[in-house]
Amino acid sequence: MKKLFLIFTFVFSGILTTNAQEETFNLTVNIAGLNSNKGTLLVGLYNKKENFLNKQFKGDVVKIMDKKSVVIFKNLPKGEYAVSFVHDENDNKKMDTNFFGIPKEDYGCSNNAKGFMGPPKYDDAKFKLVENKTIDIKI
Repeated sequence: MKKLFLIFTFVFSGILTTNAQEETFNLTVNIAGLNSNKGTLLVGLYNKKENFLNKQFKGDVVKIMDKKSVVIFKNLPKGEYAVSFVHDENDNKKMDTNFFGIPKEDYGCSNNAKGFMGPPKYDDAKFKLVENKTIDIKI
């Protein structure tokens, strides 16, 4: 009886552990068409519309080679995301703008979303992550 109870407990706990594990995916972001190899890219990943371009879900700072770069976000839960980046040519950790607020440095978003009279919109940049995925962003 003790053996049967131990076997049942072991099998049941294994089933609960398996169900508790969430499936995750990797997102590879290829960024190309930059003006130079100077500085770094500040890359942000967003998972909520209200946080887009303000509060990143995940972020990374990556080097540039041959006017392009790659960043990989690992172990992301299935869901909706958007990506943005700024080419921080002078490494001051922010997007430089002119007097009118127009960016002086390269920037971009997933789906190559562009803003009209302002920054790109989350709805234009969002995409679904339901498997390992690679996206390309071009300047």
